[in-house]
Amino acid sequence: MTAAAHFFRKLIPDLTPWRASREFRLLWTSGCVTAFGSFLTYIAVPIQIKQLTGSTLAVGLAGAFELVPLVVFGLWGGALADALDRRRLVLLSEAGLTLMAALLLANSVLPHPMLWPIYLVGALTAALDGIQRPALDSMFPRVVAHDQLPAAFTLVSLYRNAASVAGPALAGVVVAVAGARSAYALDVLTFLVSLALIARMRPIPPAESADRPSLRSLGQGLAYAWSRKDLLGTYAIDTVAMLFAFPVAVFPFLADSLDAEWALGLLYAATAVGALLVSATGGWLSRVHRHGRMLLFAALGWGGSMALAGLAGNVWLVLLCLALAGAADQISGVARSTIWNQSIPDELRGRLAGVELLSYSVGPQLGQVRAGGMAALVGTRASIWTGGVMCVLGVLALTASIPKLLAWDSRTDPHVLAVRAQHEKQQAEAAAAEV
Repeated sequence: MTAAAHFFRKLIPDLTPWRASREFRLLWTSGCVTAFGSFLTYIAVPIQIKQLTGSTLAVGLAGAFELVPLVVFGLWGGALADALDRRRLVLLSEAGLTLMAALLLANSVLPHPMLWPIYLVGALTAALDGIQRPALDSMFPRVVAHDQLPAAFTLVSLYRNAASVAGPALAGVVVAVAGARSAYALDVLTFLVSLALIARMRPIPPAESADRPSLRSLGQGLAYAWSRKDLLGTYAIDTVAMLFAFPVAVFPFLADSLDAEWALGLLYAATAVGALLVSATGGWLSRVHRHGRMLLFAALGWGGSMALAGLAGNVWLVLLCLALAGAADQISGVARSTIWNQSIPDELRGRLAGVELLSYSVGPQLGQVRAGGMAALVGTRASIWTGGVMCVLGVLALTASIPKLLAWDSRTDPHVLAVRAQHEKQQAEAAAAEV
């Protein structure tokens, strides 16, 4: 094998989790199908609201209706994920999400579609997503070998990033040609396929020592997170990065300031393209062990790239900077997921997944408010580059105050070693039960 061939082979994502685990294959395929279908609805909803009202405020209110249910049910969903069969919980919530897509379809075929059902379905969908995501995220450590988790999350991010690039483009074509009702109908079909795949998975029962879902059990999860300063560091860095350097809300105004209204779609897609490139060449990510440092450099890369995007005056340079930011965010995501899933005990995995859901969902919401408000004060491009600078400064301050995060090493961390032993014991017991 030539040196070049050996180099490129190292870049190819590690397919070991796909080959080794039937359950991972089913879960991965289900997520892939659902991701593309969900993007159809994600794009179709604001377009339909715009067609019904012609109001930017009405479009923006859709996100406001979704935020509170996501926060409340994300935490409660984490408690449920630790107390119930995770596969059953994902299956039931997926059935509920299928019903929500069907209700949007039913409303869209009315002679005069109504606005309030769209808001109501959006809130219910956010609640169901909050219930499902902790259970879904906490399933991966149960179906993949402990040392294969970084490779597994790289493969998961591959389809998510591909969906975030191709999904909006496909949705735009479907809605423009066949209307929102066709997008909703396709989303229902993808949910049905996903349900069939999840139904084929084996049960994933809770740990024997699992607590009943309650405020007390939620408090235990939060107390564990507070006791782990390295975990707090990952949550804080992600929140700071999104709060200060997530300027998606001002992209339409950025396109205007660059005299490149034609590039608005490219601005939205650029970060996803960068993330997809990292996912497609991310074989090296599974060989990293110092994930705290990896997270630090990636977060600095995200903030620095966004600062350069705000300073650049050429649209192509802006797109390049946004793609670099997306690549950095993808590396950051793999680092965070690895730290979370390799070091959190299985009996707490659901509740901590609920905390993680808040850290990576609330930050972008607040970041858009910051970007829009600062743009009104200092201008669009200044809002972007100053946010990037604040992100860099905030990340440096956080990492300086949390030395445990910088020292984190998957080969020596005591929490990782304990979880690895727990995982190996569970696999041995499962193998003995099958015999």
